Amino acid sequence: MNIPAPSENNDDDYSGSPAADRRILTIPGEMAGQRLDLALAALIPEYSRSRLQAWVRAELVQLDGRIRNDPKSRVHGGERLQVDVEPDPARLEDAPEDIPLEVIFEDEHILVLNKQAGLVVHPGSGNWSGTLLNGLLAHAPHLAELPRAGIVHRLDKDTSGLMVVAKTLQAQTDLVRQLQARTVKRHYAAVVMGFPPASGVLDQSIDRHPTQRTKMTVMSNGREARTHFSLIERLQGASWVECVLDTGRTHQIRVHMAHAGYPLVGDPVYGGRKTLPPPAGLFARQALHAFQLGLRHPDSRKELLWKIPLAEDLEQLIIDLR
Repeated sequence: MNIPAPSENNDDDYSGSPAADRRILTIPGEMAGQRLDLALAALIPEYSRSRLQAWVRAELVQLDGRIRNDPKSRVHGGERLQVDVEPDPARLEDAPEDIPLEVIFEDEHILVLNKQAGLVVHPGSGNWSGTLLNGLLAHAPHLAELPRAGIVHRLDKDTSGLMVVAKTLQAQTDLVRQLQARTVKRHYAAVVMGFPPASGVLDQSIDRHPTQRTKMTVMSNGREARTHFSLIERLQGASWVECVLDTGRTHQIRVHMAHAGYPLVGDPVYGGRKTLPPPAGLFARQALHAFQLGLRHPDSRKELLWKIPLAEDLEQLIIDLR
């Protein structure tokens, strides 16, 4: 059973970075009309087709500099193919690490936790250990049997807040489907520069930046993305807002708010040159916290809702700006 990669339906994935193993090839002309996953399987036969499909869904495959995330899409022949090869997840099965986890809820099917800022969710280039995945393997060793240790969505390294993790393959499949159906409700608290209107909807498509590959950007031909925001409190030079996702694209809230002219305080990638005086101007991460999560329990089918307080540093930021 193929489980779509978590990054397919999340807002706050950690920033991409050049892979440790990058393959650059050319699609032969005789492959014109073939499915992308079949072409990949022929060109990189040392990896299983399921892994290649997962890399496509995880946006690790480009044709002529453009990300392709549908394994069933067709190739034309002659394209420049770039594949960022992820290490085999099996290598991570024996790498549990004693990393403190703040578990909010846990049963035999799912685990909900409050991820601390500074913690990378999944191993990747430059972060092969010390991640949430490593901590999950120590907390529940049987998660090594699941794709990505049961992780179905991510938060950026420097975004704090609620995440759900599956503890069985059935739960993982169900949660991925809920994310695809957009029935998982995720609410974020953010502190942004400036004074946005009382409420609004940001409905601009998002895709990988064409030249700065660690960034996302608004693009007319990008992937559908929609963020609702509402003003909670006006502060000194900034505003506390609540953001609710209809879709879940990488860096969605950060990109949308910056595009609207209200970048997140402390955002090193999308914050621009706008700054606040100390101490608020010294805030060391993007001011974003996933404070509410709602979903249907994959076994009981009950609607569940979790809500947590603001992270301490974000609460102090708001106090400093009042």
